[in-house]
Amino acid sequence: MSKKNKQKSSIWGGRFKTGPSDLMQEINSSISFDKILYSEDIEGSKAHAKMLATQKIITPEDFKAIKQGLEKIHEEIAAGHFSFSVELEDIHMNIETRLSELIGEPAKRLHTARSRNDQIATDIRLYLRNQIDQLDFLLKKLQKELWKKAEKNTLTLMPGYTHLQTAQPISFGFHLAAYIEMVGRDRERFQDCRKRINESPLGAAALAGTSFPIDRHLTAKLLGFDRPMPNALDAVSSRDFALEFASAATICAIHLSRLAEEIVIWSTDRFNFIQLSDNFTTGSSIMPQKKNPDAAELVRAKPGRIMGHFTSLATILKGLPLAYGKDLQEDKEPLFDTQKTLFISIAAMTGMIEDMHINATAMRNALQRGHPTATDLADFLVVKLGKTFRDAHHISGKIVALADENKSALEDLNLADIQKIEPKLDQSVYNILKIDNACNARSSFGGTASAQVKERLKEAAVRFDLDDKEN
Repeated sequence: MSKKNKQKSSIWGGRFKTGPSDLMQEINSSISFDKILYSEDIEGSKAHAKMLATQKIITPEDFKAIKQGLEKIHEEIAAGHFSFSVELEDIHMNIETRLSELIGEPAKRLHTARSRNDQIATDIRLYLRNQIDQLDFLLKKLQKELWKKAEKNTLTLMPGYTHLQTAQPISFGFHLAAYIEMVGRDRERFQDCRKRINESPLGAAALAGTSFPIDRHLTAKLLGFDRPMPNALDAVSSRDFALEFASAATICAIHLSRLAEEIVIWSTDRFNFIQLSDNFTTGSSIMPQKKNPDAAELVRAKPGRIMGHFTSLATILKGLPLAYGKDLQEDKEPLFDTQKTLFISIAAMTGMIEDMHINATAMRNALQRGHPTATDLADFLVVKLGKTFRDAHHISGKIVALADENKSALEDLNLADIQKIEPKLDQSVYNILKIDNACNARSSFGGTASAQVKERLKEAAVRFDLDDKEN
C-alpha cells in the first residue's frame, strides 16, 4: 500500500495541508456499501432543500436547480450510469459532488444547516422504515401460505411431540397455525420498531442544532416522519433503533429456523410426512437417489449470521461516547446484510410451504407408535372413576407398559388384560383410545379439536389481515 499522501479533499480539507494516505482512504471510505442509500439520501436532500427555500435561507431558483439536479442524479444511479468515487468517501459526497458538476454554485448551498451526522442518521431511518414495510408484506405472504396449508389440514392427524418423542395426537393444521402466530408476533415487533425509527434527526446538524432559522417539523413532515427528534445530540448519536431492528430480525430468523428444522425432519425417509418440491431441493454429486432439503437447511443456519450482526452492532455502540464517532460507520454493513439475509430466508420459507406436499397417510401411521392417547386414558380415569390425576397417571403408565410388552397400540389391548390393572374399566375405554376422538376431545380455547383449529384460523385471518386480495 502506498504511503504517499494524496491531494487534500476539497470537501473537508480546508485545515489540512495534504490529503489522506491510501491506507487512510481505504479504511475511511464507505461508498462501497453505503451507496445502497442513494435513494434515501436524495429524498432527504430534496426535503432539506425545500425547507431551506421555504425559510428563505436559499432562493426559489436555487431550490429548483437543486431539485432538478438531484432527480437527474437519481436517474443516473438507478440506470447504472453513475460513477462512484472512493476518494469522495461516501454516498453524501458522491451525490453532492455530482450535483455541483450539474448545477454549479447552487449545489454548494444544499449543505447549509446540516451535517453528514444528521444526514446519515436520516438516511438509515428512511432505509429501515422502507425495509420494515417490505418485510411486513413478505411476512404476511408467509402467514398466508401457512394459513392455506393449515386450513386444508385441520383433519390431517399427526403426532404432537415433546422432546421429539410422541406426546399427543394433533392435526397438521394445528401445528402450522402455531407458526402463523409466531410470524404474527414478528410482524408486530417490526411494526413496533418502526414507531421508534419514524422520528427525524434532520436538522440536528453535527450535534447541537444550528443557528439558521430552519423548520425541522417541516422536513419531518415532508419525509413522512411522525416528529423531529427533540434532542439534537441524541438524534445524531443514537443507533438503538438499528439494534432493535437487528433484534427483531434475530427473533424472526430463529422462528424461521425452527420451522426449517421441522421441515428437514419431516422430509426424511424416517418420517416421510412431507415432500419438498424440486424448486427447493438439490441432489448429491455422488448419490443419485438423494433429494436434499438444502433450502431448509440454509434457512436453519441463517440465524447464526443475523445474531452475529446483532452482536456486532451492540459491540460498536457499547461504551461509545456522544455524539458521533466514526465507529458508527460500521453500523451499515451488518444492517444491510441482516435485511438481505432475512428477506431471502422468508422468501425461501414461503416457497417451501407453498410447494410442500403433505403425506397424510404417513402422519397417521406415525400415531400408531408412542401411545399418543395415554394422557386421554389418564383423564378418563379421573372423570369416569373419580381417581386423582396422580393415581390415574400411575395406572395409565402401567397400561402403557403392558402395551409395550405386547408390542401393540393401546386401543389394540384386550379388555381383560386392561382390567387386570384397573378392574373398573369397561368397553367405553376404547372410545377414549381412538386417535380422532382424543384429538377432538381437546376443545378448550386454542386446543387441537378441529372445530377449535378452524375457529382460531378464522380469527387469525382477520387479526393478521390474511384474506385480502393482494396476497
